[in-house]
Formats: sequence, C-alpha cells, structure tokens
Amino acid sequence: MIYTAPLKDMLFDLKHLANIDAVAQIPGFEDAGFDTAQAVLEECAKFNEGVLAPLNWEGDKNPSSWRDGVVTATPGFKEAYQQFAQGGWQGLQHPVDFGGQGLPKAIGAFCGEMQQSANMSFALCPLLSDGAIEALLTAGSDELKAVYLEKLVSGEWTGTMNLTEPQAGSDLAAVRTRAEPEADGTYKVFGTKIFITWGEHDMAENIVHLVLARVQGAPAGVKGISLFVVPKFLVKSDGSLGARNDVHCVSIEHKMGIKASPTAVLQFGDHGGAVGYLVGQENRGLEYMFIMMNAARFGVGVQGIAIAERAYQKAVRFAKDRVQSRPVDGSIQASAPIIHHPDVRRMVMTMRAVTEGCRALASVSAAAYDAAHGHSDLEVRRQNQAFYEFMVPLIKGYSTEMSLEVTSLGVQVHGGMGFIEETGAAQYYRDAKILTIYEGTTAIQANDLVGRKTGRDGGQTAKALAAQIAATEAELASSDSAAARSMVQRLKVAREAFLDVVDFVAGNTRANPNAVYAGSVPYLMLAGNLMAGWQMARAMLVAQEQLAAGVDADFMQAKIITAQFYAEHIMSRIPGLRDSILFGADSVTALALEAF
Repeated sequence: MIYTAPLKDMLFDLKHLANIDAVAQIPGFEDAGFDTAQAVLEECAKFNEGVLAPLNWEGDKNPSSWRDGVVTATPGFKEAYQQFAQGGWQGLQHPVDFGGQGLPKAIGAFCGEMQQSANMSFALCPLLSDGAIEALLTAGSDELKAVYLEKLVSGEWTGTMNLTEPQAGSDLAAVRTRAEPEADGTYKVFGTKIFITWGEHDMAENIVHLVLARVQGAPAGVKGISLFVVPKFLVKSDGSLGARNDVHCVSIEHKMGIKASPTAVLQFGDHGGAVGYLVGQENRGLEYMFIMMNAARFGVGVQGIAIAERAYQKAVRFAKDRVQSRPVDGSIQASAPIIHHPDVRRMVMTMRAVTEGCRALASVSAAAYDAAHGHSDLEVRRQNQAFYEFMVPLIKGYSTEMSLEVTSLGVQVHGGMGFIEETGAAQYYRDAKILTIYEGTTAIQANDLVGRKTGRDGGQTAKALAAQIAATEAELASSDSAAARSMVQRLKVAREAFLDVVDFVAGNTRANPNAVYAGSVPYLMLAGNLMAGWQMARAMLVAQEQLAAGVDADFMQAKIITAQFYAEHIMSRIPGLRDSILFGADSVTALALEAF
C-alpha cells in the first residue's frame, strides 16, 4: 500500500497560487518562505511515507480495541505517535510561546494532507488536538494555558472535542450534560458524550477533553451552553499527573471505516462528578467550540483531498499494470494495460483533476487565513477573512463529497478486484464516507453557505469573488492556446450560473426559505466546483508561462491538460446544478410530499 507525497503539486500551489513568499512578509512568518516550506514538506513526506503509511492497512485489519474501559491502539500506532510528537509535528503551526514552530497554515495544511493520506485513522488524533489548542489559545485563561498548552502543543497530551450526546446530534440546543459549580472555582461534570474521536487510547499519557455542558440555572437552548476542560488525569500544581478523573470510556463504536481510530462513548461523573475547568465565560461555550469546529471543518476538507489522492495513486498504478483487452483504436494488436482504454482514462483523470482542484483551493484559503490573522493592514485582514470564511463550507463540503466520487472511481478502476478487501481500494471508499458526516454534514455546511455566507450580506461576498474570477478569465483570454480557450469558455458559463444562483439565494432566503434550502447542497456543490475550477484556471495561466520559459515541461504540460479536463468534464456540470436549484424546488418540497 505505497503512498508517495505529491510534493511537486503541493509546492506548485504554495509558490504560484498561495504565494507563500507573500505570506512570509506577514509579521511572525518572516522565516516561512518557499525554501522553508520546501524543506518542511520534504521532511514531512519522509515521515509519512516511511512511518505512517505502512500502518494504514494494519489499522484497517486490526482496529483499536476496548476492554474494561481501556482502549489499546492498533499495534505500531503508539510507537509511531511517539515519533510524531518527538518530531515536533503537532506544534508545526502553533505559537512558539508554547513550544510550537509558529509556521503558517499555508504550510501546515499540506503537512496535514500528507498525514491524512498516509494514515487517516492515526491523523485524526492530532487533528482533534489542533482544535483543542485553538480553543484554549482563543478563550482559555492564563492558568489553563499554563497547565495544558505546552503539553498539547508538544504532543505529550492529546485533545478531544465533546459535543454530541445520544439525544443531541447536530442540534446542540438539546445538550443535557450538566456542570455544577464548586466552592474552589472548579465544576463537577455529569453526562454522556458519544462519537468522541480518540476519546480514549494508550498513545499519550493524558487526554484533555473539551466538553460542552450546562451550568445549573443556565438559559435554555444554545445560549446556555458552557465549555469545560475535563482532563483524563488531573494535573498537580507542579505539572505532574495526579488522580484519574471521573471520566471513563464505556465502549467504542464498530465502524465501516477509519477503524483504527477509536470512536468512544464517554461517561462523565458516575463516581461523584468529573472535575472540570471553565473555559472563558459561562454560557459562551458554543461560541468557543465553533473555533474548534471551524478548524476541524477545514481539516476534514483536507482529509477529503488526502483520501482522494491516496485512491488516485493506487488506481493509476493499477491502470498502468493491469492488462485487459485490446484498445478500441487498434493501436496495440494485443491485450494492453487498461490505461489505454478511454473510459479508464476518463476515470483516472476525473480523480486527478478534482483532487488537484480542491488541493489548490485549500492552499489558497490557508494562505488567506494567515493574512486574515496576521497582516499589518486592517483592510487586507478583513478581505482575507471574508474569503476564508466563504471557502470553509466549500472546502469541507465539496472536497469531502468529491472524495466519495474519487474513491468510488478508484474501486471501479480496479473492477472486480476493487471489491475485494485485500486489494486495498475499498478501504479508501469506506474511510471517505465519514468525511461528509462528521464536523457537520454536507447539508449543515450548505446551510452555513446559504444563511451566513450568502443571505446575510445579500450575496456581496459571493459577487466579489465572481469579479475576481472574471479577472482570471480576462487574463486567460489573451492566450491563443486551445486549452485556454476551453477554460475561458466554461469558466465564464460557470461564473454566470453561480451569479444566477447567488441572486436567487439572496433574494429568497427569507421570502421562500423552503425553495432556497431545497437547493442548498446543489448550491454548495456548484460553488465548490467553481472555486476549485477557478484555481485550476489560475494554475493553467502559471503553467503556460512556466512552460514557455522552459521550466519542468512534463509537469507544466500535465497541469495544463488536467486543468483543461477539469473545465470540460467537471466545471461543465455547473449549468445543470444551476437549473436544478432555480427550477427544481417544487419537486423537493411541495410535490415531493405527495410521493411518500
């Protein structure tokens, strides 16, 4: 089960689309230019190719196990995690003040992709720790930061987020876990949390749970939720570990995918109450938890790109090796590798094109995040924040839905062998399914896109993005290549379809919400498709310039071909999505009721 990090494509995106050297002009990132990025990514590739990737298949065959409240990770995971922590990978993009390396998200996102491609089950653990770190950095008191951040940033301890309960899935207003204040300023926490990724394990000496709960007397609904740190082991004043806290894993789930990642049911307070520490202010817990959730949503989008890359690599290797039937054009008078068959080429090119498009979009968005948080110009920060916030539901929603298409195609390329577990293609398909569900389903991302990102400002952010896309069209129009002409034609049609939908959403969200939300997921898929296609158009511009300059001809030619394929086979789906949104609401809402 070989994995080779796509370093050349990552470095192309970083240099030419995300403009990492401009990110390095932001205060605090001065040493994080292209040369640093290349060195970090190359070292990261070695670790993930050599240590994590070989454990991926093992984790699927021998998942984490639970016995008497103790969870034991897949053989080899604990040792790999120790190497991960010792290598400083957990702290890559966290502040140097707490032992991190302080690198930009633009670099960290690609390291995250490599980890997730190499071993998604393993990489979920540090992904959740990242979210816990972000929440404490934002809302934690100085005391909480002093106790927990260095250990989390170093990877000595891991973090979790505890939202879901048996009766409260996506509707967090229904959370019942309660917190009772104590005289010493701590709280006693009681309740049950389910679907807690890496909620119990033996890879690190402590687990820091971030838990949503209600303080006695708090308002009903989401306004009465607070956030607490509830460690597995209490921490003594000297920083050493003390008694076991009253939080216990009562079971782990048996899942269709990501089997090595233990998904725990945690019970708080069965023996007198779990000791918890308030994060920030009472009743603002959901606000703080959204910091973790937004970080996680971007990370899950990157997971979609990562699993798609892994499936693509496996499929294209198989297609080059598997001999079956003669080519239809008669170019070979004997059975040939299936890569010579047009439909197999269509499938692997689809896998390649959407993966590269989503990777480019995530890279550019990560750079926007860095500018939004650190640029010296307030207006530049504002513009980049708007860009990043618009893209998060697209990266999470479109990239993960895309990963299902890609991993399914990966099985299809293998034919009957793809349906056999020992081949390995099916694992990627099974692993990918969770990505459209956790950290907010695709529909929840679409609701965010409709309500917060489009309806709230009357579509102004969306239209500003469309204006930027039009500028890219104008640049491409000056090229006389067939690839550029094809891209301009389809990018223009797609942009105009996007604007039609933006006007529809902005104009009807309040007046006719059922009609708008009936098309919310198609709108997300349309917007994600367009934004990734826009980045492929930008990549085509760069590749044509580099090709003319004689730089890496094979790679640049492949990039141009892939971008053209994206335009003709992926972006060409957009007008149909537009029509289903504008004209198909009744068959989802009023008329559909008659069909059930």
